[in-house]
Amino acid sequence: MITAVDSNILIDIFAASSPFVTQSEKALARCLDEGTVVACGIVWIELAPAAPSIQDLQEKMSLLPIGLSTILSESYLLAAKHWRNYKHAGGTRERIVADFLIGAHALVQCDRLLTRDRGFYRRYFKELNIFDPS
Repeated sequence: MITAVDSNILIDIFAASSPFVTQSEKALARCLDEGTVVACGIVWIELAPAAPSIQDLQEKMSLLPIGLSTILSESYLLAAKHWRNYKHAGGTRERIVADFLIGAHALVQCDRLLTRDRGFYRRYFKELNIFDPS
């Protein structure tokens, strides 16, 4: 089982003051027990503002047994399709494209996505297997 991890789970874990830290830690541990956990580059980028420096981010990520997964062209094309549909349906948010990339990466290259943002992913990636820690 390959689990892609969403940024919100890792932000919970890195920010020990998060109200979701315990749930996110337990969910990540379970996913690691059941197989491999990976984060695509977009997740790393979204984590950067939560770290004091890029070096600190690298150190924190090196403490977790999470692999870095390169996004394949098939995943980019699926994200583009869903992003296009979102914009044509009147979607106005611009920064949400990262979530489309994370969802497409998880759907195409992994078996499931560990995230607390299940509403977004269920709406746009109905076929995606979502593991919600709550």
